[in-house]
Amino acid sequence: MAISPLTAFVLILTVIPFSEAALTAHYYHQTCPQAENIIYQTVRNASIYDPKVPARLLRMFFHDCFIRGCDASLLLDSILGNKAEKDGPPNISVRSFYVIEDAKAKIEKACPHTVSCADVLAIAARDVVAMSQGPWWPVLKGRKDGRVSKANETINLPSPFSNVTTLIQSFAKRGLNVKDLVTLSGGHTLGFSHCSSFSARIHDSTDPTINSEFAMNLKKKCPLQNKDRNAGEFLDSTSSKFDNDYYKRITMGEGVFGSDQALYGDDRTKGIVDSYAKDEKLFFKEFAASMVKLGNVGVIEDGEIRVKCSVVN
Repeated sequence: MAISPLTAFVLILTVIPFSEAALTAHYYHQTCPQAENIIYQTVRNASIYDPKVPARLLRMFFHDCFIRGCDASLLLDSILGNKAEKDGPPNISVRSFYVIEDAKAKIEKACPHTVSCADVLAIAARDVVAMSQGPWWPVLKGRKDGRVSKANETINLPSPFSNVTTLIQSFAKRGLNVKDLVTLSGGHTLGFSHCSSFSARIHDSTDPTINSEFAMNLKKKCPLQNKDRNAGEFLDSTSSKFDNDYYKRITMGEGVFGSDQALYGDDRTKGIVDSYAKDEKLFFKEFAASMVKLGNVGVIEDGEIRVKCSVVN
């Protein structure tokens, strides 16, 4: 999730409004009632084959909604003359696009030109949380797919190096509040990070907010002259289970990202971290609510229903 200098893209910092588009839980009830089951089975089979799929699809949904709203613009391939979002620096490590393409292809056979890629991704994100023992919620549907995808706009994604003020401002631009910030950060319970996203915290000058024993363990996994491109650390100790362990670790100074640990060093966010560390049911309830809010960000009504998620019609 490396971030290039802000100055080059200062004009891109625009507000993505919270959408007023009319999304409903039963949008495909008449036109494609089997859609959600097709997506669930596809995601489940992919997750059995590759346990990294749940974390990857949840991250994919976040990264899509934060740029231009939830319009599946992240799924578009680059073409001659346009470098797309998926090739922007923070998205180079986003993987498993094939799962969404597979689900979409099966849906196209069952219900041609009906279900948007944006909705497929939103439903898949819910499913990976639920199948990882996290909460389930009814996904509101009716999104359309966007036709624009620009790599340079990914500068606006939250960075693992951000402080709380920057994170609050970033979320606010998308109609999301401080509680949403702390709640959605809990998606890192399924996450893994490569060394590059946190090595500065343990090598340049050890971050005083990090637990010293934890820092030593990270240094062993990510030595200064690290040559293993796959080296890194899980963002909580139960990486395949959606739970509140992420928050418990933060309270102990064991947040992997600087941006995660920063949530416990700021009075605006510390209390929410504490409440989720103590009460997993509360976290689950609020995570479901914040995911519905995130799914409403920048929803467009004048887009299209892509036949193939990686190319515009």
